[in-house]
Amino acid sequence: MSDKTFIKLFDEKQVRYVWDEEEQKYYFSIVDVVQVLTEQPNARGASTYWAVLQKRLKEEGADELLTNCKQLKLPAADGKMRLTDVAIRTGYKL
Repeated sequence: MSDKTFIKLFDEKQVRYVWDEEEQKYYFSIVDVVQVLTEQPNARGASTYWAVLQKRLKEEGADELLTNCKQLKLPAADGKMRLTDVAIRTGYKL
């Protein structure tokens, strides 16, 4: 895994992502994407939203969706590298 971590701005909110040179894929922070799409005011709200969504998906038997998620270390707001759920988006050009 490459250590090339980047930040994109979308509607003035940060979306963290990392480029995996070996797999030739971008991995995006799910919580950051959830924050943008659900217009959550902060990362805590987005994290809670994602946790509730995961629980509901598991209850509905959608484990396959969640299996495609990985955890990678990305920089958090406090500057520390923390494990974060990430997912790929194929065919996306930055």
